[in-house]
Amino acid sequence: QVQLVESGGGLVQPGGSLRLSCAASGFTFSSYAMRWYRQAPGKERELVARITSTGGGTNYADSVKGRFTISRDNAKNTVYLQMNSLKPEDTAVYYCNTNAIPDGSTWSRNDYWGQGTQVTVSS
Repeated sequence: QVQLVESGGGLVQPGGSLRLSCAASGFTFSSYAMRWYRQAPGKERELVARITSTGGGTNYADSVKGRFTISRDNAKNTVYLQMNSLKPEDTAVYYCNTNAIPDGSTWSRNDYWGQGTQVTVSS
């Protein structure tokens, strides 16, 4: 089955940095785009960043552009989110996401989510 496991969250001061990781299994990782979402208390879930299957293309929300970098290592089945110059408004639970066909399946694609990792930016 498809599994996405995030790690790397924590408490950081404004202006600090964190790197989130998402370890993926259960599908052909190199064939699919990967995404990071976040959700803050009282806010809608928002798409933060997206990376194409090869890592050759990326997209970012305007709120994080220039500060966050999404990357992937297809040999390790892992996608990363490097977060620099963190602001209090970046505080949220961050989720890894993909839309993929599981290994062994001949049916349609589905959305899959990790359990989330908490990022808190506070002094």
